[in-house]
Amino acid sequence: MKKTILHLAAAAMTLAALASCGTKKTEKTVFEPGTFKEWAQTPPMGWNSWDCYGPTVVEDEVKANADYMAEHLKEFGWEYVVVDIRWFVENDKAGGYNQDDPRYVIDEWGRYTPAVNRFPSAADGKGFKPLADYIHSKGLKFGIHLMRGIPKEAVAKKLPVKGTDGITADQICSDRRLCWWLRDNKTVEADSLGAQEYYNSLFDMYAEWGVDFVKIDDMSAPVYHGDEVELVRNAIDQCGRPIVLSLSPGETPVDAADHLAEHANMWRMVNDVWDIWRDLPHLMDVAEDWYGRIQPGTWPDCDMIPLGRISIRGERGEERMTRLTPDEQYSLMSYFTIMKSPLMFGGDLPSNDEFTLSLLTNRDVLKMHRECTDVHSVSYEKGDHLIVASHDADATYVALFNISEETATVGTELAKLGFDLGADSYKVKDLWSSETEEVSGSLSYELRPHACKLVSLSK
Repeated sequence: MKKTILHLAAAAMTLAALASCGTKKTEKTVFEPGTFKEWAQTPPMGWNSWDCYGPTVVEDEVKANADYMAEHLKEFGWEYVVVDIRWFVENDKAGGYNQDDPRYVIDEWGRYTPAVNRFPSAADGKGFKPLADYIHSKGLKFGIHLMRGIPKEAVAKKLPVKGTDGITADQICSDRRLCWWLRDNKTVEADSLGAQEYYNSLFDMYAEWGVDFVKIDDMSAPVYHGDEVELVRNAIDQCGRPIVLSLSPGETPVDAADHLAEHANMWRMVNDVWDIWRDLPHLMDVAEDWYGRIQPGTWPDCDMIPLGRISIRGERGEERMTRLTPDEQYSLMSYFTIMKSPLMFGGDLPSNDEFTLSLLTNRDVLKMHRECTDVHSVSYEKGDHLIVASHDADATYVALFNISEETATVGTELAKLGFDLGADSYKVKDLWSSETEEVSGSLSYELRPHACKLVSLSK
């Protein structure tokens, strides 16, 4: 009898403890407006599966890239591992999308879940949690991609919206402003009953999985969907987990800049940047309107870095090492870093050669990227040259680009950089080669077509 009483008492204590744990588990932090800016005080850095795997990446490939990042890049600040588009389609294809007979995977609440044939650890309703746990065990962070809106399959089946009293998917959506290039989803009408609850249910699930970063597509162009951006911002703030919000693709309208700074951590300035030279001068041209919007927590985004081995099963072209020349690769990395853009590498990390790795691990360049402020254009002539400057506590940084098709001299007077012309000379360090020199009066270099010079100036 005594043993029975003790067993009952122990069982009661266990149940009480479990109840207590359960209560704690359901409690969520609700973040105050603007708190999200604290989650990305420096521009996010990581890897995204899009450039090399398009909509077809599988779990082992994600893990291989995470393993490489943990071993070779984590100490330099690279930390996000992001699974891009259509991870919920069992039979997608390279070179585009399977829009004829896609097999979607969704749950009873109309939410996409990972395709188990591609992500085996997601079996038995685990979702991305096992993969996120694996990436977190490496000291890294985990991200996913999703499309704006609600699955058309959930609408067709009139699935219930979690957190509502009988509202179904077909009651919160419309065919207005549908994505023109991928028709998986319907538009969520922000003012409909159940719209906020639907997005809340998504981000509650992502928080349970351990997601740290979400890239949402079809948000910024050709129409800026500010109403759905706000639904997402609200959903993240209530989910209890810090989740960096990335909006895609561009060109994001500049007149939305104030709204973006209140709701997103990063947003694309242009459409996809690929390994073709013309994409970089176009980005430079568009970015002229965004310099004044670069600030901690909210970053104009240059897009992914199409270097290394790309298009293994990608959307654009055959498998290849990047088509950009070494000069063009230096120019791209110099521009992305002095612009303080988020850095999302697009190539297959385990395939990196020594040169590609060197572009990602230069401590001087990454210090500039992390610490510089007051990014501004010093001189710009479309199709000819661009000079961008910034500074930190230790130095002034200058990136000089020859955009033209001919060898040319690109330079500027030091006075335009804020330096005293009365001084004898200043120390100049090439951030890529570490070579140093002394200059006075002006800074000038002869540059090959598409080449650049990235330097720091100090006394």
